Formats: sequence, C-alpha cells, structure tokens
Amino acid sequence: MAVSAAGFMILPRHVLGGKGFLAPSDKVTVGIIGAGGKGRQNTGSLLQLNDVQVTSIADPAPYWDLKDFYYKSKAGRGPVKKMIEDHYQAQNSSYRISEYLDFREMLEKESSLDAVVCSTPDNTHAYVSLKAMRAGKHVYCEKPLTHNIWEARKVKEVAKETGLATQMGNSLHSGEGIRQTVEYLRDGAIGKVEEAHTWVPAQRWNPGLSGIPASPVQSGEDIGWDLWLGPTPFMPLHPEYVPVTWRDFWALGCGALGDFGCHDLDASVWAFNLHTPKSVQVFPAGYSDEHIAPYGETGYYYFEKNGDQPDFKQVWYSGGLQPPRPELLPKDVEMPHRGSLFIGKKGIIVTGAGGSNPQIYPEKRRERYNPPKPEIPRSNGHFRDWIDAIKGGPAASANFIYGARLTELTLLGVLSLRLGGKKIHWDGPDMKAIGLPEADKYLREPVRKGWEMI
Repeated sequence: MAVSAAGFMILPRHVLGGKGFLAPSDKVTVGIIGAGGKGRQNTGSLLQLNDVQVTSIADPAPYWDLKDFYYKSKAGRGPVKKMIEDHYQAQNSSYRISEYLDFREMLEKESSLDAVVCSTPDNTHAYVSLKAMRAGKHVYCEKPLTHNIWEARKVKEVAKETGLATQMGNSLHSGEGIRQTVEYLRDGAIGKVEEAHTWVPAQRWNPGLSGIPASPVQSGEDIGWDLWLGPTPFMPLHPEYVPVTWRDFWALGCGALGDFGCHDLDASVWAFNLHTPKSVQVFPAGYSDEHIAPYGETGYYYFEKNGDQPDFKQVWYSGGLQPPRPELLPKDVEMPHRGSLFIGKKGIIVTGAGGSNPQIYPEKRRERYNPPKPEIPRSNGHFRDWIDAIKGGPAASANFIYGARLTELTLLGVLSLRLGGKKIHWDGPDMKAIGLPEADKYLREPVRKGWEMI
C-alpha cells in the first residue's frame, strides 16, 4: 500500500543509457526494505554518502522500540522514514520519500530506483534479493545471505546471470584488519596453518525457553505479521519472536552461528579459499530442538585438499565457549572476548572480531616478521564499495558470488545443529547430506503459495 509519493522524479539509469551509465544528478537512488534496528543503521550509513539518494522505504511494521536491545533506538517504517526526510530536508524542506508496507509494490511502482538495501530477518533475505535482482535493481543484503543452502545457490545464480552490483552485509569484511590477517596467513607468517578456532559470545536471546513459546498468541496486525513472514509458512505470533529475538527460532533465523558465521568465519574462508568441506558437525550447548536454536555451540568443519583448498580444520564456538588458551600466548595477554586463533607450524595469530587486529606470537617471531606488500585491494567502505560497483567500478569484495559461498558454509553448520548435532558428510555438487535424507527438508525449505523463489 503506497502511503505517500515522492514529489519529484529521477529517471532510472537504464532508461538514460547502458549499464553503469550515471544519471545527470550523479545520484544512485536507493530503496530501503526492512526498517528494523539493522535497517536503521544501514540507512544511516547510506545517508553519509553524497552521491546516494534514499527515495523509498518498505516495511509492514510502523514502529519498534529497541531501547532494550543493542540498537538502543526507535525503528520501524515511521522512525526511519522520519530520519531520512529530516536528513534531506536540511537542504530541501519539501523533501519526501515514498512509503510502502509491501516491498513488492515498491519494486513495481518505483521505477526510478537503481538499488535496494535488504535488512529484513533471515527468512526473507533470499526472496527479497531474488525479486529485486529480477526487477533489475542492484542489491545489498544483510548476512546471512539466505536462510537455506538452496536459496544461497539460487541467489548466486541470479547474481551471475544479471551482472548486477551486489554486496552482503558482513561489514567487517571491508576492514583493514581482516585484509592483514589474510595476507599474513597466505604469506606464511606463522608457517603452514592446518587449524583455526573461532569464537563469539553470542547466545540465545530466550535462554530459558524450550521449543515453541507457551505465551498467548498475538494478532500481529500492528506489525504486519503476515507480510513480515514472507515465504515462511504461516506461524502464530508470540511476543518472544519480535523484535530481534526471532534469531532464536529456526523458522525465522539461524541462531548464533547464522548470525555471526559470515563475519567470523570469513578470514579462514578468504585466506584458504575454502569451498566444500568433507564433513561438518556442530554440537548444541544447552537445549535445542526442531524449533529453537541452542544456547551455544561447538562445531567442527573439516576440509580436504582440493586445488587451492588445503587440508584444514575450522572449529567454532558460541555462547561463551572458547578454545583452550594457547601456550604461545604471553601470560599478560588476555584472550579476545570474540576472535580467532590460527595455529601454524611456527607460531600463532590471534585476531579480534571478524579477523581484525591480527597479532603474531611468539613476540620474537612478530618482531622479525616483515609483512608482505598489501596484495588485496583496500576498501573505501562497505557501502562505498557497493555504490562504486553500481557506477561501473570493480565488484564489491563481499558480492553475492563470494557471499553465497560464505553463507553456504555457515548454513552447513546450522544444518548440523538443526539435525541435533549429526555429522554431515557433504556432497557439494549434488547438494546432499550423504546418508541423511532427513536433511533435505532443511536444504530447501517449503514456502507459501505465491512466494515461490523461481
């Protein structure tokens, strides 16, 4: 439902010229899909770019009070629309953006849009991204890129087919620190590396809950619950689902691993060119079942040598679990609250979140080490790189081709969790968990009629 309309017209770039042609205004017009806490943050980042014009917003929920969550803000369609208009009205007092409940109507009516930013919950990432790319829009989508592995492959396929500029929202990928970590590892700073450990403090939002909530069902009309669910088969709304806490439930989110895997497994995947694991097994820590994610996790990814991919073991921890303290770490140095440990034949590298701030130990090796000349192109900013790609520059480094691979590896761990911690022997080419037919329903999940993703 269109609530209001923009009071001006910017012709879409494809009308004025070929792919990459800049509009006379030199602005990339962007629509916001999903205006929760992360949607508000992403919008704020776009507003800092002078060659971007946010012209439309779509979200079925008019308002969220997120003061009790890490966003510490007010969000939803109304507050984010006001933030956008307040920003532009400093230069143009009559500036207004168009507003929709259903993003599909926005795509249909807002022909001037060049691009969209998808900041919806995990269960709708793939549908929004596919629909937008099919409409010819460049797409930025939050992580994980999709909710299941089939979706990841479909999004990658359509991104390749359309050639549009894409970027997944694992923003730490654009940092200087992860680039240094990858370069150190490739350069042999600590010798051959066959093992890495990665940990995040994230835990379940509803720690005492077992399965589906027993709280009274809510109507959901005030937040547009039916539209909010998108392709997910209808489920009654409980207060434990929103806002933010939807991550606890497999139908909507992907738990701590799904939330942080695309950030914190990134350095290993990037440095060692990881594609297809031989096996994956992630054990739940605390109660979990077919409906709800566990409190924490410990998981193991095993990769066999295949081309550039080496023999490699990646261990994952969440919920406060961590690896044993390495002997090479000086006694006066604390283990990071969130980080990674790479174990080499000649030393270790300890990083912060998402592969940031790499530190080599023992310290004598760090002092003698001569870092290589930077080989990975440096980022001008996670959104900046995407906008530059829209304008015909190089592809953003977390584009959907790479993002889909990182997401698939993350979701293989989620798949093991959803199967109660079963070990998955993975047949990548055929997208099969060998000997586990019960995994098929999670590899490609059912969708509601009218929300098909083909």
